[in-house]
Amino acid sequence: MLTPLFAARFGSAEGERAAQRAMELSRKVGGADQRPLVRALFGLSLTYSVRGKIRIGREVAEQLLIVAERLQEPESLAYAHSVMGNTLFWPAELGAARMHLEKGIALYQPEWSRSLAFRFGFNCASTCYFFRGRVLWHLGYPDQALASAEQAVAIAEEASHPVSRASALSWAAALHQLRGEIGRTREVAEINLALTAEEIIPFFRSHAVMFRGWARVEEGQGEEGIAQLREGLAAYRALGAELECTHWLALLAEAYRDSGRPAEALRLIAEALDHVTQTGVVYYEAELHRLEGELRPRLDAGDEQRAETSFRHALEIARKQQAKSWELRAATSLARLWGEQGRRTEARELLAPVYGWFTEGFDTADLKEAKRLLDELT
Repeated sequence: MLTPLFAARFGSAEGERAAQRAMELSRKVGGADQRPLVRALFGLSLTYSVRGKIRIGREVAEQLLIVAERLQEPESLAYAHSVMGNTLFWPAELGAARMHLEKGIALYQPEWSRSLAFRFGFNCASTCYFFRGRVLWHLGYPDQALASAEQAVAIAEEASHPVSRASALSWAAALHQLRGEIGRTREVAEINLALTAEEIIPFFRSHAVMFRGWARVEEGQGEEGIAQLREGLAAYRALGAELECTHWLALLAEAYRDSGRPAEALRLIAEALDHVTQTGVVYYEAELHRLEGELRPRLDAGDEQRAETSFRHALEIARKQQAKSWELRAATSLARLWGEQGRRTEARELLAPVYGWFTEGFDTADLKEAKRLLDELT
């Protein structure tokens, strides 16, 4: 069965060959039944995207949506919208991604749960909910994002489908990491490590290793955490996966920063920014520029102007993407710099309206930090 192979070997050259072979067979068979073509296009779009070929992945997803709309089958449409939401997330087309994911959720019927998960490789509703969670976090709704991620895990558990469970847990760990929840990130990553080892799902195992490594660094076990981050990144790339390398490189750069190795951290940020240019995967770009700004003064105490330029660039990108969570981080970093320079009024006027936009998530690390800084600037 080609689809389960593609899903189990997600991100690998073997998985790509399985998806391409499914596509060839579906076209060869032809006929009135277009459902094999739908499944093949689904697998091929995800495979191209994971391997960093997001433009091709998007083109295939658009073909899938055309076929599904012609068929007017709710199952095919739901999976088509799920993969469109996926492919639109990475180039940070957040509003369009959210629309497609919510269409997929609206179409989903629980009775499809197990049978279609094994045919497509993933549970549709779980996929839509966990990507919706990531989109919502970027858009500035961290609590709604968490609720969506938890729903994704619950659906995957109910379906009792290993790859769906592994993917939902991976994205839940990612969201906990973005929210700054160290212990919860580690707990979810360790559950996923056990699952992916038992079921032999190397793509999502690499995720689990990365997030456990990040948690180790944040818990003060720097060298052990760095070793795990490097292991996870190497395992991810060994599969041929490229899609999330900017995120992984940023986590490793932060670890090097915190261990007093800013030059190595800046090298990793430069590599990640080059990856953005080469692939068009821009969902993490604003944070990369913010981290670059944080690192410049650590390497050269007089390099505040370049730090400010990086923070401004991060703000510009975040605003263009309507990514309020990245905007908050960038505004906090720039306001802190200005506060240290004695530009307290400018700092407060920059940060206060960004913080004031938020209506939820006040117990998350980013909003707590922003509030702390605003209190200092008052």
